[in-house]
Amino acid sequence: MAGIEEVARLAGVSTATVSRALSGRGHVSAASKTKVLDAAAQLGYVVSSNASSLASGRTRNIGVVIPFLNRWFFSSVLEGAQGELLRRGYDLTLYNLSGDSGERASVFEHFLLRQRVDAVIAVSLELTEPEVARLHDLGKPLVGVGGPIAGVRTLTIDDVAVAQLATEHLLALGHRRIAHIGGDLENDLDFHLPTNRRHGYENALRAAGVEVDGRLFAPADFTIRGGFHAAKQLLGVPHGRPTAIFAASDEMAIGSILAARELGLVVPRDVSIIGIDDHDLADFFGLSTVAQFPRFQGEKAVEILMEQLEPGSDAAAPASTPLPFELRVRSSTATPPPA
Repeated sequence: MAGIEEVARLAGVSTATVSRALSGRGHVSAASKTKVLDAAAQLGYVVSSNASSLASGRTRNIGVVIPFLNRWFFSSVLEGAQGELLRRGYDLTLYNLSGDSGERASVFEHFLLRQRVDAVIAVSLELTEPEVARLHDLGKPLVGVGGPIAGVRTLTIDDVAVAQLATEHLLALGHRRIAHIGGDLENDLDFHLPTNRRHGYENALRAAGVEVDGRLFAPADFTIRGGFHAAKQLLGVPHGRPTAIFAASDEMAIGSILAARELGLVVPRDVSIIGIDDHDLADFFGLSTVAQFPRFQGEKAVEILMEQLEPGSDAAAPASTPLPFELRVRSSTATPPPA
């Protein structure tokens, strides 16, 4: 099989340029990179991962730690991260912490510390000081997605502002009796996402002069099934039925649409429903939502991680990078029915 020297001769560049072009580490002009890639393809040259690891001390493998694999949001963040890592020539090792707390301790105390990964992306996990310290002591770069972590580069979403925007959309349509389906205590874990989204909902109501009514809150587990059962309780009351529902996730909002249909209600004529995420099924259900671009979050996390693994400048990086969100109005929200 051809070696790096043959690729360099055919491309008319140095072996160092070939190494940088194929590894993705260091600057190479676009023209030189094209020549190297063409030469490597012509010769059938493939970089030896073992040799590269021995030379650099790197595995070209990134660990990604997530709390749930069976939730659309987390799998979408993972999809974005994996795609970006593949484009940069890195492998991915997934650690799914959907089990008990012992699994998390095992991952941070053993698996991530065995030099199997070059760096770590933690998604929606509020890492403890000891967890961060273990990784930093070994020189492993770390990026967090979902909320601020002391001493760590993070991508953060303002969950209060996201929920406030969704509720303000319903208020602007004229709704005043707005219910909220949020997380239960079991789901109010890292970064307190359910609590923050409930705060955003309540902030919007108070700012509009609408009294917060605890009877219009129903807890669920961020699944379609959970949203379905919560919405049936809210919409099945004989008096004072809400004219709108703000669900803290699209999956719960989709469950709410299905519950309304089962009760013989028409969305949005009888009840408006809005969620958060912009789930792949949101457009199919005509669901109004606040998009938070999870695939982009995964891609951006890799981009920031590469700045630490392969720094190209001495500029100090900000501790936290705010993530974008955007209101998407579809057919599930409209003005309230006549009183």
